Amino acid sequence: MKIELHEVSVCDLVKDYHDDGDGGVSGYGGRLDIRPPHQREFVYKDQQRDAVIHTILQGFPLNVMYWAVRNDGTYEIIDGQQRTISICQYVTGVFSVNKLAFHNRPADIQKQIRDYILMVYFCEGTDSEKLNWFKTINIAGEELLPQELRNAVYSGSWVSDARQLFSRRRGNPAATLGSDYLSGSPIRQAYLETAIKWINDGEVRGYMSDHQHDPNAKELWEYFESVINWVKNTFPVKRAKFTKQVNWGELYREYKDANLDPEKLEAEVTRLMMDDEVQKKSGIYPYVLNHDKRHLNLRVFSPAQKQKTFEQQKGVCRMCGEQFSIEEMAGDHITPWARGGQTTDDNCQMLCRPCNAQKGAK
Repeated sequence: MKIELHEVSVCDLVKDYHDDGDGGVSGYGGRLDIRPPHQREFVYKDQQRDAVIHTILQGFPLNVMYWAVRNDGTYEIIDGQQRTISICQYVTGVFSVNKLAFHNRPADIQKQIRDYILMVYFCEGTDSEKLNWFKTINIAGEELLPQELRNAVYSGSWVSDARQLFSRRRGNPAATLGSDYLSGSPIRQAYLETAIKWINDGEVRGYMSDHQHDPNAKELWEYFESVINWVKNTFPVKRAKFTKQVNWGELYREYKDANLDPEKLEAEVTRLMMDDEVQKKSGIYPYVLNHDKRHLNLRVFSPAQKQKTFEQQKGVCRMCGEQFSIEEMAGDHITPWARGGQTTDDNCQMLCRPCNAQKGAK
C-alpha cells in the first residue's frame, strides 16, 4: 500500500464545501468525498465538535487524517470525517463556538483558521490492503465500527443504495418496517449489518464483495422484508424489549416453511414471560419453536441453597446412596421445571455428578 504525507490548509479543505444530506458531503474543490453516500452520518456531539475548533484556535495539532486516492485522481476520507465536517461547518457558518461564528471573528483570527495546516496521508492500495489498514488506524473521538469499515472498502452503487434503505438518520425504511426487531443504531450501520447476516447465514464480507457493483440492494431489501413480515405474522404481539435481541434471520431460515399456529405460540410465549424461572426472556422465541431449554437460561440453585441441602442430606446422594463432597455434587430439581418445579429449597436435592448426568439424560 502506498502512503504519502501531505499538508492541506483549512482554506483548501473548505473550498466548494457542499452538504447534500443523504447525497453526500464534498469539499477540497469538489475533489474530496468527505462523506460519500455510503458513509456514516455526522455523529460528533457539540462538545467534540467545539473541541476541534478550539484546537485550531490554539494552534495545536489535530490527529493525522487519511484519504483514499481513487483511480480518477479524486479522494475519499478514510479517517477524519467527523473532524473535517466540524471544520467545514464552522467556517461556512453552520454553528458557533462560545457564541462566536466564524464571520464574527476578527480578520486575523479568520486568517489563522484558514491558514491552519492539516496533516493528511494519501493512501493507495487494493481492497484487502485498505481493510487491513483501516483496522490499524487510531480513530479520534468516534471509533469506526466493523460495518462502517466494510462500507468504505466495498463502496459503490450497492452500498449507496443499501445505506438509503438501512442507514438513514430520518425516514429510514428499515426502521419503519422493523425497528422492534433490530438492535443497535442504524446510522452506525447496525441495521445493514444485521440484514446482511440474515441473508448470508452470518457472513458479511463475502456477500458485500459479491454484490459490490450491483446497481442496487433490491435482493437484500426483499429478503429483509420477508424476514420481518414472517416475524410479525408468527408473533403478532410486539415486545420490543426482547424481540430486538433475537436472531430472526436464523429462525426464519429454519422455520419459514413450517406450519405454525400463531395463537398457540402466543399463548406459550405469554406463559413463559410470566414464569420467574425463565431468566432470558428473549430466548422464549426460539424455545417455543424448538423447545431447547438452553435458550431460556433457567434459574439454578444458589450456592446457599445447595449448601443447605447438602447438610440436610449429610453429603449422601439421593439416587445412589453414596457419600460425596459438595464439590462432587450438583443441585437438582426434584420436580423438573417442565412439570412445574420451582427453584425453591423444598424442590432441591443434591446428586452426585454421575447420577445427575444420568437423570438429565432421561
